[in-house]
Amino acid sequence: KFFGDNLFRDWRYNADGSLNKDFVLNNPTYGGQVLVAGKNFGSGSSREHAAWAIAGYGFRVVVSSFFADIHKNNELNNFVLPVVVTEGFLQELFDSIEADPKMEVEVNLPEQIIINKATGKSEHFEINAYKKHCLMNGLDDIDFLLSNKDKIEEWEKKA
Repeated sequence: KFFGDNLFRDWRYNADGSLNKDFVLNNPTYGGQVLVAGKNFGSGSSREHAAWAIAGYGFRVVVSSFFADIHKNNELNNFVLPVVVTEGFLQELFDSIEADPKMEVEVNLPEQIIINKATGKSEHFEINAYKKHCLMNGLDDIDFLLSNKDKIEEWEKKA
């Protein structure tokens, strides 16, 4: 939770520690588990703490037209799904949010589709098959290995 409390700290809080009422995440009108972000999200945020903060704040999905590679992998390792969309679709999401801050975005991981519920438009997104399996089954890398312990031991006997 601590990391989530400090997500976007310099924007969320004023110098005196009070909430910046002009920052979108401090506005109760906006909220949810999907963060719609600008392009090149995570650039300069390769440290795992950035992904911890996103997950700790409560986000389960981040949508952008581009992610910095290390940050994208750190999000996946922290059970946050980075969804890459076209710049046009991203702009449509921002336009829909501006028109109605309570609009909904649906993310269907099994089908790898993101839907703008305000317009009905959707896009397919890519995800590594291994990471998709892990997200859908609540497995981190160690859990995945442990779930395959019998197969690994059998393979080692043959080697």
